[in-house]
Amino acid sequence: MGIDTRAALARCASALLSSIVAVGLLSANAAAADGTPAKELFGAKALPTQSEPSSYGFYSKGCLAGGIAIPTDGPTWQAMRLSRNRRWGHPAMIALIERLSHDAADNIGWPGLLLGDISQPRGGPMLSGHASHQIGLDADIWLTPMPKKTLSYQERETISATSMLDKSKFLTIDPAAWTPAHARLIMLAASYPEVERIFVNPAIKKKLCDSWKGDRSALGKVRPIYGHDYHFHVRIKCPGDSKGCKDQAAVPAGDGCDKSLAWWFTDEPWAKPTEKPVKPVKPKFTTLADLPKTCALVLNGPAPASELQATYGTAYRAVAAVPAAATSIEAAIGAAEEAPLANIPVPLPRPALQ
Repeated sequence: MGIDTRAALARCASALLSSIVAVGLLSANAAAADGTPAKELFGAKALPTQSEPSSYGFYSKGCLAGGIAIPTDGPTWQAMRLSRNRRWGHPAMIALIERLSHDAADNIGWPGLLLGDISQPRGGPMLSGHASHQIGLDADIWLTPMPKKTLSYQERETISATSMLDKSKFLTIDPAAWTPAHARLIMLAASYPEVERIFVNPAIKKKLCDSWKGDRSALGKVRPIYGHDYHFHVRIKCPGDSKGCKDQAAVPAGDGCDKSLAWWFTDEPWAKPTEKPVKPVKPKFTTLADLPKTCALVLNGPAPASELQATYGTAYRAVAAVPAAATSIEAAIGAAEEAPLANIPVPLPRPALQ
């Protein structure tokens, strides 16, 4: 092929790429102009962008380019709520989850992780459930250990996680649910340098403050927050490849077992509003224009050929469902304690994550 031919092809490719970007921007600008909620735009994307990975914006206001999905099943994890399509994240987040799952199994005897929401394929606001999880650097991990069997699709949709709280008492751990292994799992997750914060229920934080006898240097990363009694939330720092990502402020010095924790056990965080209700105002949803400008390109960027290409793992394999009478994770575990190992899909080797 001559130099002139190659130059002509290069010009054509450049023109085609420019056209694609221009069309994407026009579409994005139209969506921003008509006030379409960003959650509808990002929630409609089934696949990530085929691009270098990068997180843009803040954890609660941004998007994700080049995300990958964790395989639905691994030797030490299973993804839950598959219908939500929220098992996507920045490669650094996916690598952290896999590492935590292996370290937990090898070092503290945790049988495996049940994974909740990570992020949508292209991040952004979600249709339900979260204000954060927008840039692929947040992940919810159930406090229920993984069962020995591979859960069916139906079980992953319907089984409920186990709360660590005694529902009959105010902010009190249920001794029948909580074990020292739960403490070891949370503190293991907090120990990784790339982890920015671990969010847990205030009662769980207090339990750790009162009972943790190991190294407490990472305890300050464990932060009390509403909810989070049946799962803990892992947040990692902005990766080096994400120049448009904004880190959260560093956690205060100390272990966090101080007045900031004591506040959660007062009436103030839980008090109902005393002011008279005002006339309801129409809620304002985040639009594409409210997000970093790059998110318009992310929203309309080209996608990989398939989910498998962006997952680097096995597709989900259905197995026989647990009897309908089983309505809890404990029942599901008991119903198939001796599930054949042949039903457990083994992920393909993953590419090296820098």
